Formats: sequence, C-alpha cells, structure tokens
Amino acid sequence: MVFLQLFIAFFEIGLFGFGGGYAMISLIQGMVVTRFHWLTISEFTNVIAISQMTPGPVGINTATYCGYTAVHNAGYSTAVSVLGSATATFALVLPTFILMILISKMFMKYMHTDTVQSVFAGLRPAVVGLLAAATLLLMTPENFSTPDDPWTFWVSIVIFLATFIGTKVMKINPILMIGCAALAGLILLY
Repeated sequence: MVFLQLFIAFFEIGLFGFGGGYAMISLIQGMVVTRFHWLTISEFTNVIAISQMTPGPVGINTATYCGYTAVHNAGYSTAVSVLGSATATFALVLPTFILMILISKMFMKYMHTDTVQSVFAGLRPAVVGLLAAATLLLMTPENFSTPDDPWTFWVSIVIFLATFIGTKVMKINPILMIGCAALAGLILLY
C-alpha cells in the first residue's frame, strides 16, 4: 500500500511542481510530512539538506530520499526501501516526461502566440510563490532553533546571514559557502 501511495503522491507533485526542485519542496513536505506522516519535520529537514549537497536535481534527490525513508519507516528492509526510492523518483519524473512528449511539438509551433505567452506570464508568479513557500517552510525550529536556546538560535541566524551575504553580495562560490557554513555549524554547535 505504501508503494501505491508513494507513486500517487510523487506523481501529483511531478504534475503540479512547476519551477523545478526548489519549488517542489513545499509540495513534497505537504505530502510526506503533513498528509501521509511518512517523515517527521526533522527527518524532512535532513532529507532536504542531503538532497542539496548531493549531485543532481534537488527535486529528484528529495524524492529518492523520501521514498527510501518512507518505506524504511514503514518497517520494510533496506532492499525493499531502495524500491521505494525508485518508485518515488520514477513517479516524480513520469508526468514531466509524458507532458514533454505530448506538448513539445505543439509548443514549438505555438510558442509565440499570445495565449502561450499569457500562460507563461501567469506561471511566473506561481513559481515565485512556490519558492517563497519552500523558504518559509524550512524556517523551522529544527533549522534555526528557537529563542529559548539563545546560543543555537543566534549562531543559526549569523551563519544564515553570513552565507547569504557571502553568496549574494561578495559573490563567493556557493559550494565553498556551504562547506564553510557546515564547518562553522559543527564547530559552534557541537
């Protein structure tokens, strides 16, 4: 039953996840944490962190880890859990694959029409909204702590601000900033 639920959930995410992996994060969290309770918010935060650090698209990496963790948390063995990750990943990419085959020829023919341009103009704010939702959903006590624990809270805020300023203002390589932020978090928090 968990495999069918995984397939349906990630197929829906793939069907409505306009804007790529980061825009899908809020949809994935809604499914795996809120709706089906396959993962806790803490586990989901860890999945997102791992998905961003491993090579490949964030949405696919997240689906792979969520599928594995959901099946593993349901009590299945490691080998069966790998099948769960394959199911979630396949279900996530299947709608895009089908849609691209169906509309690619038509898109090339009609891409300069007013109707198609209007659709894209409407999708842009939706994508920005999904990205903003993903950002806000990840601002949880598991990521930033709470003011009840001032040291952890302020260290998290300072690392966040330093990383943001380092990548956006000072144009430091994001990979270097991720490594420095991880190192600073390990040194200051453990």
